[in-house]
Amino acid sequence: MRIAVIGAGYVGLVQAGGLVRLGHEVRLGERDEARLDALRAGRMPVYEPGLAALISEGRAAGRLSFHASNREAVSGTSVVFIALPTPSGEGGAVDTSILDRAIADVAASLPAGSVLVIKSTVPVGTARRISQIPAIEGRDVRVVSNPEFLREGSAVEDFLNPDRVVIGSTDLQAAELLASGVYGDLPGERLVVDPASSEMIKYAANAYLATRVSFVNSIANLCEEVGADAATVLGGMGRDHRIGSHYLAPGPGYGGSCLPKDTRALRAMAERHGYDFRLLRAVMEVNDEQRRRIVAKVASAAGGTLSGATVGLWGLAFKAGTDDVRESPAADLAGRLTAAGASVRAYDPRAVLSMPGMEMVPDPLAAADGADVLLVATEWRRFRQVDPVEVKEAMRGSVVVDARNLLDAEVVRAAGLSYRGVGTGRA
Repeated sequence: MRIAVIGAGYVGLVQAGGLVRLGHEVRLGERDEARLDALRAGRMPVYEPGLAALISEGRAAGRLSFHASNREAVSGTSVVFIALPTPSGEGGAVDTSILDRAIADVAASLPAGSVLVIKSTVPVGTARRISQIPAIEGRDVRVVSNPEFLREGSAVEDFLNPDRVVIGSTDLQAAELLASGVYGDLPGERLVVDPASSEMIKYAANAYLATRVSFVNSIANLCEEVGADAATVLGGMGRDHRIGSHYLAPGPGYGGSCLPKDTRALRAMAERHGYDFRLLRAVMEVNDEQRRRIVAKVASAAGGTLSGATVGLWGLAFKAGTDDVRESPAADLAGRLTAAGASVRAYDPRAVLSMPGMEMVPDPLAAADGADVLLVATEWRRFRQVDPVEVKEAMRGSVVVDARNLLDAEVVRAAGLSYRGVGTGRA
C-alpha cells in the first residue's frame, strides 16, 4: 500500500519506519530542509534504539522516500498519516495550528476517497472538525483518529508489538482499511471506537500514568517521614494483580514530551467544559513539589545552601534510552540548581543541553570532579558501572543524592560516600 506520513519528527519517523517494515511504500513529507538533508545523508535527527535501522532498511528497499513538499508526499496515496507536533498553548490548551496549516495545505491534493489519519495528540472533537472542512468533505476523504502510544526508548518495539491499536472512525470501511490493510501484520487487539473516544483514550491513558507517578512519589515521601522503605512498600503493592509493577518507581516526577503536556491539556479541556478536575491539579502540584524536595535534599547535602556549591549531575534526558530533554525532570533540576546559585557539571550519554551556569562534561567522573554533591537524575544503566571509589576520589564533598534510586546504596556507602535516595529514609 502507498502511504504518506506528514512530519519527520519523533512520531512520524517511527510511524514511517514501522510501516516500511510492514511492507508498505512510504512517502515522508517534511518541510524542514535541514532535517530532510540529515535523513538523506543517513543521519537521524533523534535518538531512538532501532529506528535508524528501520529507516535505512526502507531506503535500501526503495520503499521510503523523503519529500520537502507535503502535497508531493500525498500524491497517489490511499492513506495519509498526520504526525505533527501539537504543543501546549495558553493555559495548557493544545495548539493545533501546525497541524491545521498542514491539512489546509494538502487538503486539495488528497486523492478522492483516501483516508486521512490523525496520529498527533489532539483535542477531543478534532477529527470531526477536520472532516467538516469543505475540501476534505467534498473529496470524500475519511478522517480517522489513530493515537500513538509509543514510549521513548522502546518506540520501535511498541510500534511492532502494540498492546492495542486504537482506531476512531464512524466509517467502518476506513476503520477496516487501517485495522487489516495498514496494520494487518501487527499483533495486539484492534479497538474500533468513535473518534471522540479515540482522542480521549490517549489523554486518559497519559493522565492516569502521570497520576500514578505522583501517587508513588507521595507514598515514597511519606515513607521517608515514617521510617518505612519505599522500595519494599511499592514492591508489596505491585504484587497485587489489580495494581501491577509498572510505574512504581519513585523519582523526580514525570516529564518528557507527552505526560506534562497531556495532563495540562486534559485539565484545560475540563475547565473549558465547566468541570473542575481537582485530581489533575493535585497531580501537577505534586510533580512540581517533587522537584523542590530533591533540590532541598541537594542543598542540605551541600551544607544548607546552594550558593557557590558545585553539583555533579548524572543525566539530562527525561528518561534513559533517549536524547529527549523536553520537559525533562533532570533538566528542570539543573535549572533550579543554577537559579539557586550552584554551578552544575552535567553528563548524559545521549542528551546535550546548553544552560547558563551548567557545563557539559565528557564522562560521569568528570561530572563528579570537584563536586560538593553528586545528583543522579536520569536512570542510565551505565551510571551503575562507575566505580564509586573513583567517584569518592573525584568529589570534593561526599554525598550522593540519587533521585532515581538507581545505585546500590550499600556499595556507595562502602566507598565512603553518603547515600540519599527517594523514599529510603533520612540516612
